[in-house]
Amino acid sequence: MKTGIIVAMEKELALLLPNMEDCSHTSVNGFTFHSGRIGTREVVVMQCGIGKVNAAVGALTLIDTFHPSIVINTGVAGGTGHDEGKPGIGELFLAREIAYHDVWCGPGTERGEAAGCPARFSCPLPEDFGARLGAKEGLLASGDIFVSEPDDLARIKALYPEVAAVDMESAAIAQVCHLKDVPFVCMRVISDTPGDGDNISQYENFWTDAPARTFAAIRSLLQLIS
Repeated sequence: MKTGIIVAMEKELALLLPNMEDCSHTSVNGFTFHSGRIGTREVVVMQCGIGKVNAAVGALTLIDTFHPSIVINTGVAGGTGHDEGKPGIGELFLAREIAYHDVWCGPGTERGEAAGCPARFSCPLPEDFGARLGAKEGLLASGDIFVSEPDDLARIKALYPEVAAVDMESAAIAQVCHLKDVPFVCMRVISDTPGDGDNISQYENFWTDAPARTFAAIRSLLQLIS
């Protein structure tokens, strides 16, 4: 059973690749795919690039070329505050649901609902998955904006009061997986909290301070979904 793993940025890929063994490389459609093993699991890892279009094209190329049985999106995400149960900087976050925060297709549709798709994409995980992984869980909101201003976060929280994390790729990957009928899981590490001090500095410093073991948690995730 082959697992596809998608990250957005080169920094994320650099933290993930050292966890792979027997790695080989293939270029398809402008993307480089890294095939090998993490533990006993056969994986194909790719960097899609930042944003929804890059994520969607990358996910479709991965699925059509390598036919994974499941796709995992990992990397970093922004937090949404210090409410009880929400993840803080450096903590693992596992998405139970994923929604767009910048999509509306007009009257008769819900905010966040892409045409022909559910308003929220669900990740098929056992109830105790987050606890077993040591991750907090919840709703992840995704859109084509780096959320750094309190007003941006307030707008997203007005749409989804329970939102626990924000990113720029996961909903697009989830939508492609939905259309291709491939299970999708999203696990991210919180790098910064918009509106809580200088979150751009938090984000930049995260890459200096982030231990590789946070990305090594993907090994535990793969064991749990085996």
